[in-house]
Amino acid sequence: MYELIKKNTQKHPFHLVDPSPWPLVAAFAAFTVTSGGVLYMHNYSGGGSLLLTGFLFLLFVMFTWWRDIVREGTFEGQHTKAVQSGLRMGMILFIVSEVMFFLAFFWAFFHSSLAPVPEIGGVWPPKAIEVMSPWGIPFLNTIILLTSGATVTWAHEAIIHNRREDAISSLIYTILYAIYFTSFQVYEYYHAGFAMSDGIYGSVFYMATGFHGFHVFVGTCFLIVCAIRLYNYHFTVEHHFGFEAAAWYWHFVDVVWLFLFVSIYWWGGS
Repeated sequence: MYELIKKNTQKHPFHLVDPSPWPLVAAFAAFTVTSGGVLYMHNYSGGGSLLLTGFLFLLFVMFTWWRDIVREGTFEGQHTKAVQSGLRMGMILFIVSEVMFFLAFFWAFFHSSLAPVPEIGGVWPPKAIEVMSPWGIPFLNTIILLTSGATVTWAHEAIIHNRREDAISSLIYTILYAIYFTSFQVYEYYHAGFAMSDGIYGSVFYMATGFHGFHVFVGTCFLIVCAIRLYNYHFTVEHHFGFEAAAWYWHFVDVVWLFLFVSIYWWGGS
């Protein structure tokens, strides 16, 4: 009996995570998505099916992993102040890694646009490319994302000041803005005058804006989870890091879009 009590007595504020299969499963799902995407873009048979399978697998992992984290932090009380401090540092490092990820696309864009090679006519945008006007859907999406950044900040302030109804309503507004943004982005792709295979311009444009759109989708899922948790009284004035992480991620998505709009849509399309 003494040994059992001793084993279950924790003398430190840190969370020793139980063995979990989700990191390995998530890695396999990401590999499936990447492989399927490459095969689909090169018109291999079954590439689209593999991409869709990996994507659905990734959604499943997101649900199960978030479920375990919510259980640990909300119901088991494992997320002490020391643990929350580590989680904040981990989220910051994750966002920094995402900055480096998008930096590669901006590097490719400016490398190609500042010194256009003769193969594309020595000009930027390349000849025969019908670029999009930045003052149509791209500008509207900019307004939508900036507004969503304001509403998610409003939700954060409402949680801090214990105004639950304001937090729920502002978070719902943020989710609706996110859905509007994605819908307009899909509409823009459908009516675009060029494809990913149309040289360096099409490749950089769709890779940069497409991956940003994927991050918007992930952020939208993040916000929906936070809305469900907020409705179920999971967040308090002192304990709401899950929402803070979602808000940081959403602000990161906002900033990346501003750089995309200014560099690729406005300057790069003129």
